[in-house]
Amino acid sequence: MLKRTSFYILLIVLAAALFINPNFKTIAAGIAILLFGMIMLEEGFKVFAKGSLQNILKKSTSKLYKSISTGAIATALIQSSSLVTVITISFISAGLISLGSGMGLVFGANIGTTATTWLVAAFGLKLNISALAMPMLVFGIIFSLQQKANLKGLGSVLAGLGFFFLGIYYMKEGFEVFKDNIDLTTYALSGFLGVIVYSGIGIVITTILQSSSASLALILTALAAGQIEYENALALSVGANIGTTITAVIGSLSSNVAGKRLAGAHLIFNLLTGIIALALIYPLANLVNSLSYRLGIEAYDYTLKLALFHTIFNVLGVILMLPLIGFTEKLLIRTIKEKKDKGIEEPKYLNESILRFPSTAISSLTKESKHLYENAIFEIVTHALNIHREDIKSGIKAGRIVKNSKEDLKIDVRYLYYSKVKSIYSEIIKYVTLVQSTLKMTKDQSNSISEILVANRKMVQIIKTVLELNRNVSKYSESDNLHIVKEYNKFRKKLVKVLRVIYLFRTEEDKEYYYSKLLALKKEMDAEKNQATMFINVLINKNLITAEMASSLVNDKDNLNEIIQNLIMVAELLYGQKDSLLENGEKNSVVS
Repeated sequence: MLKRTSFYILLIVLAAALFINPNFKTIAAGIAILLFGMIMLEEGFKVFAKGSLQNILKKSTSKLYKSISTGAIATALIQSSSLVTVITISFISAGLISLGSGMGLVFGANIGTTATTWLVAAFGLKLNISALAMPMLVFGIIFSLQQKANLKGLGSVLAGLGFFFLGIYYMKEGFEVFKDNIDLTTYALSGFLGVIVYSGIGIVITTILQSSSASLALILTALAAGQIEYENALALSVGANIGTTITAVIGSLSSNVAGKRLAGAHLIFNLLTGIIALALIYPLANLVNSLSYRLGIEAYDYTLKLALFHTIFNVLGVILMLPLIGFTEKLLIRTIKEKKDKGIEEPKYLNESILRFPSTAISSLTKESKHLYENAIFEIVTHALNIHREDIKSGIKAGRIVKNSKEDLKIDVRYLYYSKVKSIYSEIIKYVTLVQSTLKMTKDQSNSISEILVANRKMVQIIKTVLELNRNVSKYSESDNLHIVKEYNKFRKKLVKVLRVIYLFRTEEDKEYYYSKLLALKKEMDAEKNQATMFINVLINKNLITAEMASSLVNDKDNLNEIIQNLIMVAELLYGQKDSLLENGEKNSVVS
């Protein structure tokens, strides 16, 4: 409500400003064109972000210095810290990287944003960029009309750069016209009062524009036109850095706990950097003057000096944060917590942020499906056999487990399905549908999504079949007829063997070995089908079991085989491939 009200107030103020002072419209148009260019740039780079950029970011987080360097270089190249941040949030939400690695990428992205300042200061305000912008727009539009995704992406990037430069041109022209009517330098403030006031203005401008890069472009063009004092421009740039955290915090309100933690890290970093920069603004300004002399920057080239100042205090912020990253990560994890009462029936890995890229969506859906399989399905199947889960995980022989597990656990399979499985299964199906309808995927990525869908349907089938088996296991476990007890104990023993091998298959490193054992168990079950049927016929012919018992045995033999087949199939689909699905979206099976 507050956001919507603020938006309408902003529109009214903007309309009034354009009406009262028509000269302001050129500046406003320049800002609008520049922002549109940045949006196109981001959309263009998203095309390339589906593969190479995600792979680079994912593979460059093993060490903190790699995360920071990669975040800085990627942001400098694509001119979008927000895109890097979006990918980082998706990775953290999908459990692909740690919060510490994500913090490194975002801190590096802050350094990378200084490239925009240098681009505007060194080229945008020094050259006739309108002449450069026009060819970019022409070729950008031509490429955008092509069918191939890469060409369309390239077109968006070129058009985005064209609009970006054109926006700077109009902003520069607007300030030139504007100063003939109003001289904003009359509102200049010196000393720490000016530092505080203008840093506050920088925060407000960035909050409105929702982009620190756009704010800095505006500050630089105003400075180049002589509409603001250099000292006040330094404070404005610090305020712009602080203001960008408000955008991150607002954006994280609807995200999961990973997004909130990363926004918290971003807020801490920018606030700390901003406070230090404001406190040391005059010593830093003197350092800029000294470095400018050594770098050959003219004493009155304030735009380049502002770019140098912006770079220095961002790098200084990262240096100061380096020893605090571990502490900050622990603090954020401790203060921004998951819901305490979150159970298996609620999604653990599914949230809107994972839907931005196919790889993070596939990874999250796989993790959610594994979580369901390892907890709800494993629990329901074992308890339906009147077996405890810890016995499956132990080294006790299957026959001994069955012999010692005589107590009826009296579980309600139907209740467990509705309370633990159905809701999360529905969430998985919902997200699969969203992924299939909203994201463009490669053939391998589509196959991965299809496999996840099949695995979840098989899990539901397992529960429904176990429901039938559980009734008779409970019914005949304490029967006086030792023959029927023996037959159901055989069923239980077979399932215990399968469940144990599946447990080892998904937890041990030697997946090839345990996969071969699963295949051997599957063949063994197939070979024993006819033998089981023949033995049941012998029991019937010798009147060792009743007709009702025989009917139950025949049905449950089929139920048992179906459960085993589905348990093994789900294990193959979920654990027969690498956890990381970012490598070109391809399925990497552990079996050939």
